[in-house]
Amino acid sequence: MDELDQQILDVLRRDARTPYTEIAEQVGTSEGTVRNRVERMTEDGVIDRFTVSTRTGNVKAMVEVSVAVDVDTTAVSARMAEWQLVDFVWQVSGEEDVVLIVDAADTQALNELITKSRELEDVVSTKTRLILDEQR
Repeated sequence: MDELDQQILDVLRRDARTPYTEIAEQVGTSEGTVRNRVERMTEDGVIDRFTVSTRTGNVKAMVEVSVAVDVDTTAVSARMAEWQLVDFVWQVSGEEDVVLIVDAADTQALNELITKSRELEDVVSTKTRLILDEQR
């Protein structure tokens, strides 16, 4: 990846729907170059997916999950990634093993997801942090 790829990614991180022509104008190259580079970065796995970030007024939270030492964290993460309210699942280092980014309609829905997490046999504990503000 070079500087141009980084610039293209910076634009896409802010808004993944930005037209290639607009990206090209912002980074000083042609639309075809942007298209080709985005396709290459997607094929190479640099761009994993294009997603939507919402501002719905819902309750957003980070649910930090600790799993047992002898557990396959990847398997637990994959299972949690399938849950409807979960936007992102990160495997992390530190006291916790997995972080869920959750977008729930209300605190009751968030609490139900936390309970669902705690009911998994492999989960040792959870810690929840409400997201109060988000800058882009």
